[in-house]
Amino acid sequence: MIEPSLIIAGVAVLAVLVLTSFIITTFLKSVDAGEILLASRGRNLKIYRGPSKALIVPVLTQVRVIPAQAINVDIEITDQTADVDANGRSAPVKVTVRASAIVSVGEDEAMVNTAANKFFSKSGGEQLSTLTDVLSSAGRRAINLLKHDQLFNARSGPAPAALAVAASADLALPNRSEDDELAVIIKDACSRELMDLGLSFNSLNIKAVLSEVAEARRRESAARAKADADVIQAQEEQRARIAQLEAAQKINDQEKALNMQIASNGASIAKAEAEKQAAVRGQREAELGANQLTQARADADQNVIQQEAEGRAQAARIRAIAQAEAEAIRMKALALAEAGGAYLDLKKLELAPLPCKIASS
Repeated sequence: MIEPSLIIAGVAVLAVLVLTSFIITTFLKSVDAGEILLASRGRNLKIYRGPSKALIVPVLTQVRVIPAQAINVDIEITDQTADVDANGRSAPVKVTVRASAIVSVGEDEAMVNTAANKFFSKSGGEQLSTLTDVLSSAGRRAINLLKHDQLFNARSGPAPAALAVAASADLALPNRSEDDELAVIIKDACSRELMDLGLSFNSLNIKAVLSEVAEARRRESAARAKADADVIQAQEEQRARIAQLEAAQKINDQEKALNMQIASNGASIAKAEAEKQAAVRGQREAELGANQLTQARADADQNVIQQEAEGRAQAARIRAIAQAEAEAIRMKALALAEAGGAYLDLKKLELAPLPCKIASS
């Protein structure tokens, strides 16, 4: 069996663990990212920025959480500039500026406490309205200090006139060429009021600056740009047309040269073919002549052979006839020889002339 002392020790350890977990969950509070927790005990204030853990004593510690994210405020300001005419008389231009400002809670504990008490104690609508009023007021003062052209030239150093007006208005206008003059003046004009709310000015993004003068200039610039673009386009089209014609001329010249080459090659081929045909014809004529000559010789030889054969045949026939006639004569002579004188007398009688009839009459 388990000893009672071990059971008691185990229960004690478990109780300690449970108590420790309860204390941790009770006294340690998680502060999420994007949050600022203010813990105050009497006059002691402790600020925790998330993500972190805050040590909180229940009942004795008052806790408040405010957002730490930057606040984006859209503003639209319409006012008149500080322009003057050629005679030095006031000639303000009505300008509308659309911008977006970013503010956030200050870094030190005093500003965080001020923001919690003076700004975040308001409702969301009141917070936005307060920031819009502060930034718009600063923006109008900035527009009144700048000339029309200065509002359209971003990232330029502050003009001497703006510096003089700012000095007379008791405004600090540091020479920061990396920022737009409007943003610089707005930041310096509203920083004090934002600081009173426990906030700090981070940046100003100018979305648009609108005015009738700028619009007229824009239209004029657009018309000039379009005219320049039309001229450039016409020049480009002309150059393209010239290049096209030059290319076409080059192609035409190349085609002519190719045709001439083809014609020359054709003539050469035709000449070579004619020479080949002439050679073939000459060869055929020579072969034909040789064949005809051979045939003629063969025919002559055949005629000679035929005539010789005919001559031999004629001679044989003549010899046969002669032999036959000779044999006939011989036989006739033999017959005469056998007939003797009687035949001769008979022959003489046949050959004797007839008696003359005149004498008898």
